[in-house]
Amino acid sequence: MSWVTIVWSMTVWACLTLAALYLVIWFRQTDKFAFLLFSVIGTSVAAIAVCELLAMRAQRPEQFGRLIWWAHFPVFLAVVSIVGFVRLYFGAGRAWLGYSTCGLRLLDLVLNFFSAPNLNYKEITGLRHVMVFGGETISVAEGSENPWIKVSELSSLFLLLFVVDASVTLWRRGNRTERRRAVVVGGCMIFFILVAAGHSALIEAGLIESPYLISLSFLAIVAAMGYELSSDVARAEQLARRLQASEAALRESEQNMALAACAADLAMWMWDIPRDEIWTTDKGRALFGSPKSDKISFEYFLTALHPEDREAVSQAVNKALNGVGEYESEYRVLLPTGQTRWIGARGRVEFNSGKPIRMRGVSFDVTLRKQAEERFRLVVEAAPNAMIMVDAEGKIDLTNAQVESVFGYTRQELVGHPLEMLVPERFRIHHSGHRSAYFADPKTRAIGAGRELFGRRKDGSEIPIEIGLNPIRTSAGLFVLASIVDITERRRAELEAARQRNELAHLSRVALLGELSGSLAHELNQPLAAILFNAQAAQLLLMQNASDPAELQELQEILREIVEENKRAGEVIRRLRALLRKGETQLEPLDINELVISVLKLMRSDLINQHVAVRTELAPDLPAVDGDDVQLQQVLLNLFVNGCDAMAEVEAIERRLLVCTELIDGKEVSVSVADQGNGITHEKMERVFEPFFTTKTQGMGLGLAVCRTIISAHGGRLWAANNPGRGATFQFTLPAKKRGTQ
Repeated sequence: MSWVTIVWSMTVWACLTLAALYLVIWFRQTDKFAFLLFSVIGTSVAAIAVCELLAMRAQRPEQFGRLIWWAHFPVFLAVVSIVGFVRLYFGAGRAWLGYSTCGLRLLDLVLNFFSAPNLNYKEITGLRHVMVFGGETISVAEGSENPWIKVSELSSLFLLLFVVDASVTLWRRGNRTERRRAVVVGGCMIFFILVAAGHSALIEAGLIESPYLISLSFLAIVAAMGYELSSDVARAEQLARRLQASEAALRESEQNMALAACAADLAMWMWDIPRDEIWTTDKGRALFGSPKSDKISFEYFLTALHPEDREAVSQAVNKALNGVGEYESEYRVLLPTGQTRWIGARGRVEFNSGKPIRMRGVSFDVTLRKQAEERFRLVVEAAPNAMIMVDAEGKIDLTNAQVESVFGYTRQELVGHPLEMLVPERFRIHHSGHRSAYFADPKTRAIGAGRELFGRRKDGSEIPIEIGLNPIRTSAGLFVLASIVDITERRRAELEAARQRNELAHLSRVALLGELSGSLAHELNQPLAAILFNAQAAQLLLMQNASDPAELQELQEILREIVEENKRAGEVIRRLRALLRKGETQLEPLDINELVISVLKLMRSDLINQHVAVRTELAPDLPAVDGDDVQLQQVLLNLFVNGCDAMAEVEAIERRLLVCTELIDGKEVSVSVADQGNGITHEKMERVFEPFFTTKTQGMGLGLAVCRTIISAHGGRLWAANNPGRGATFQFTLPAKKRGTQ
């Protein structure tokens, strides 16, 4: 068999195979008309190849002319199908170029129908047998060209322009796949259209002796188109497999979602907005108490809600539909049984060209949470203190009725507003920082420990308050619940108690000085007698007109003693006046050693009269303490007097009083007074600090009680203990000031 027969036969079978294959594919995907057009192109090219092969084997001119005449029909189908394929597959190419190409090819077919022997030749005078490559002999026509062949050539030119235009448009789109199609399919079409048209024109002009090779050129075009279509089919198959896998994963995801929704007790729903139909799971119908047979519309949904909640839900839905997209609300549902159920809903709107088409979401029962919140509100409302719940931004979320009485604001004036409106202006600059610090480490605690807190009322006045903070964690985030107590009345009571305490302390001091009146009178008589004696001596010297230097020196010494004794008497009177004066407690830094020495000087005469020897062990360089000097002198005086009284029945030689001061752990200054008396019995030890309890026959029982009150007010402690040998020790401590502080 000759190679010409083999090549053209292979062309025929290749084209028919591809045509049949894609015809089958088209039957399975009837919406892909590009496959059908490709099948027509392949069949047409096979028919053209058959005509060409038979023409090359023709023995008579009439036979050759008739075969070329028939070849115009498959060429027409091939050209029209190529135009349609490019338009469908590329989605490009100017329509008028395509219509012009098809119109000219149709005109070519009509003219060929009325031409004899065909549109290519006006006349075929004979056949000439030409030897080609491989020694093969083929038939070639001899004759004159038909002038109407220009219509066919013009059609080929428009086809070329149409394909070039479509390929350029495809390339400009910039997509990688489309650029590949422009190069592979478009480039191949352009090249082989030029080859086929040019070769045919040369044959018809008699410039070359060659058989028509249109089928081979079209075969290359078919191969390029088939390659690209095969790639698309392969990609479609891959996409189909991926789609199947995705669908399987989607089904599994849906099953998992349904399982998760069931586990979370969620009801899923979908609202088809254009059709106004709401689909929901069985759980959703159970939440709303809706029978399965009922069709649910948005209006049906609204009628199931509590009348007070319908407007709020409608506004939330409209807000989501008008561009926000996110839907969230909580509402009450009136069940057919007459019960009320709280429902929480979350959803999202899907848009198409800016129009809402559906909303998907979930609903869940929040009745228990709402009931818990209601109980919480009732507890807060019933609380005796003012309760305010604040969010992380400092806005008030909840108040109770007590807030109105404390601050003078109504709830409507507070809820939703910043908490700073209840804070005095002088504290506002630091308040936001304190709030941020608390939310960074939320825990139950009192605020403002160690300092006074004030709140601002609606009228601008300030009130002293105490605040306790408790973190509250809710589904909406972290809140803090502040318990606020108006301590105005407590402050008044404390001031009154302090006033009464000062009065009692003053009374105790007066009584104590009454006990010391004899020794104090003696203490004053000594300097006053000395002043009188010295003044009389000085007067006598002056009357004698003393001019002797020795007498003048004696006179100066007398005057100096008068000044010293006057200072001594004045100091005694000053201390007595200080102890007898009344006034508010005034804290100032004090040297405890100086206080001890000052009180011992005041009691010097009494100690001498009672034959009491005092030994002091005062620690050097003690830090100062904050205290009221008069009140602390009263405590020391009372302890010294009690120590002397405890040794009244002891031999005079054994009456010894030990006063010690020391620093304990660097934080407290201690003062102890130890006597050598008979000690305190166990029964009396437990009661010595009780008011109106005394071991003295003439005592009122207020001294030690007042002393403990004074020491407690100074932040210290006072206690008593029996000594190991004999006697008892009274000791108190006071907080020491840090070095360098004022």
